[in-house]
Amino acid sequence: MAGPVCVRHPGRETGVRCTRCDRPACPACLREASIGYQCVDCVAEDARSRLPRSQPRSSTVAWAPPAGPSLVIPVLIAINVAVFVFTVVQAGSLSNNADAPLFGQWALQPAAVAQGAWWQLFTSGFLHIGPLHLAFNMIALWVIGRDLEGVLGPVRFLVVYLVSLLGGSLVVYLFANPMSNTAGASGAVFGLMGGLAVVLMRLRLSPRPALTIIVLNVIISFAVPNISILGHLGGLAFGAAVTAAMVYAPKRR
Repeated sequence: MAGPVCVRHPGRETGVRCTRCDRPACPACLREASIGYQCVDCVAEDARSRLPRSQPRSSTVAWAPPAGPSLVIPVLIAINVAVFVFTVVQAGSLSNNADAPLFGQWALQPAAVAQGAWWQLFTSGFLHIGPLHLAFNMIALWVIGRDLEGVLGPVRFLVVYLVSLLGGSLVVYLFANPMSNTAGASGAVFGLMGGLAVVLMRLRLSPRPALTIIVLNVIISFAVPNISILGHLGGLAFGAAVTAAMVYAPKRR
């Protein structure tokens, strides 16, 4: 049986309610109050009725402006899809797009990075091997990223994404086979999973759904061959760390 859904996002189930109006709300629609958390509608109503115009606007736990339409995620998805289409055209094959010359230049090979191809630490996160690889990562980015971008704001969300991507690549560079080749946005997506778990804990909500997703994906990473375990774990650790720095830091900083 389906649980209550957010009053502002009917497609998102939630087990948390606003302490003021008692309506269900998702993490992206909650703001920290003196007692518990209030939905953005109650915060706005309170601001209109009691606060002078000079009072600072409400913000999320990451001190970002209230959530609006997702800005970063559609752009990231568009870039990943565009790069994939380019490799398909180069390779002349949908399923064997890894034969494209771009993979030789952009895929992460630790030995090549050590010889000066430093850009591979970044570009490898925008390559995908086959349509299923692309679809899995983009769906995960969309599902996990929406709430996180709503809480962090577009700039902070992009920082978490890129730090997770680079963090996963750095771990691969340091500990993987020097001649191995790694590609995919999975490290960045794992970083978003870690960031979402941190945000839920900061809001004093149960992180169990996010932790369940993380555990299942870690198990899949170990069980399925040719998956970069190091990239996944590195992205997870860096994403959780940078998100924690954002949501637990004092507002004045």
